[in-house]
Amino acid sequence: MTADALTADEIRRAFLDLMTERGHVVIPRAPLIPRDDPTTLFTGSGMQPLLPYLLGAEHPAGSRLADSQTCLRVQDIEEVGDNRHTTFFEMLGNWSLGDYFKQEQIPQVWEFLTQRVGLDPARIYVSCFSGDLVHGIPKDEEAAAIWTRLFSEAGVSTGQADVGTEAHAAAVGTDGARIAFYGSKNWWCRGGKAEEMPIGEPGGPDSEIFYLFPQVEHDPAYGAHCHQNCDCGRFIELGNSVFMEYRRTESGFEPLPRRNVDYGGGLARIAAAAMDSPDVFRIGLLWPIIERLQELSGTSYEERTHAMRVIADHLRGAAFLAVDGVQPSNKAQGYVMRRLIRRAVRFAFDLGLEENFFPAIVPTIARIYEAHFPEVGEHADYVQRVLAKEEQAFRRTLRKGLRQLEAFRADGVSGGELFVLSDTFGFPIELSTEEAVRQGIAVSPDWRTEFDEQMAAQRARSQRSTTLHV
Repeated sequence: MTADALTADEIRRAFLDLMTERGHVVIPRAPLIPRDDPTTLFTGSGMQPLLPYLLGAEHPAGSRLADSQTCLRVQDIEEVGDNRHTTFFEMLGNWSLGDYFKQEQIPQVWEFLTQRVGLDPARIYVSCFSGDLVHGIPKDEEAAAIWTRLFSEAGVSTGQADVGTEAHAAAVGTDGARIAFYGSKNWWCRGGKAEEMPIGEPGGPDSEIFYLFPQVEHDPAYGAHCHQNCDCGRFIELGNSVFMEYRRTESGFEPLPRRNVDYGGGLARIAAAAMDSPDVFRIGLLWPIIERLQELSGTSYEERTHAMRVIADHLRGAAFLAVDGVQPSNKAQGYVMRRLIRRAVRFAFDLGLEENFFPAIVPTIARIYEAHFPEVGEHADYVQRVLAKEEQAFRRTLRKGLRQLEAFRADGVSGGELFVLSDTFGFPIELSTEEAVRQGIAVSPDWRTEFDEQMAAQRARSQRSTTLHV
């Protein structure tokens, strides 16, 4: 970390201050549990709570908004453990609802990253939308021209490359192009690709910003060539400006009544870039948790990197879920919370932490966040009780389940045996299969079919029992 690098808290403040200077109203974070969106379990992006306003409704705070939104994306749960993925994260966001567009948005993001945060312009790379002829959406030459001007003013050489897909870029390379044009990768909507946009929802081309970490060597496992969207870790995406111009209809696409801007910047990744570290777990929002784990376990981060990353991320996410009113259960959001807690307990065994330790971690999480999110400090005692109760209950289950799974080692494990682990020992199916892979225990190729059959039979038996006792 450089001596003058901003901390994550300072970066958050710098962003919100800049947005306030530019006429934005800073709005509070929305809870992790969406209030009016039954299509998803969690708030997974900064724009999600603002969807009605992006579609044309008037926001009571006006047309320029900003916030720092807490998010949870459990689709990344298996990737947690590398240097940059987390299930819980904080997204810096600004929105223009029918107000300014690309000519103002791109320069203010550039100012934030290069002047307010102090990132090196020569290590910033971007991507733009290459166009979609099928749907009549043009290549985003306008965004590319703005980026070219900003790079040139900073004395940074530019070059452009039409790469289409990530696979094509990995195969042929980009010749170091500062601006790369991708297809569906640079189209933003909740469905992903243009043809997968939900009817009636907004979308449009986006421009993503990446930071180069030259100290990371390209891994050829991800292709012969590195490029902006390569997953080797040499480039890390810092943020994304979405230029919402379209709404999908039954017959195709139509222009939105007003064009909107939706920016999301990953606070952890920006803070890591400011430190010149490709490891987001070394920033001030996560490192104090890692330090506490080192103290409790007597092991170092370098020795148990993967386990400490998983535990730090999962407990932080579970703590915020508790703050927002979720309790561990076997349904919906509660099930995800339970899964986060149980994975944290399992990885704690790798650190030698075989006794309850959550009560020693929650106060650290509260201290990290209570200044900006005071509700975390206010609910710290409650969060501690909720997480500790679940930890204590699962530790008994874990020991029994691990012993039973070990008994299957010689012949491998079948779907029926996985059902026994779930039904009799309370061992979650995701954890059973994950643990089998970790231990090198063979899993039957058709385990899912047998597991589902056993589960269906169990439900039928339960229903018959209920009927008999009515």
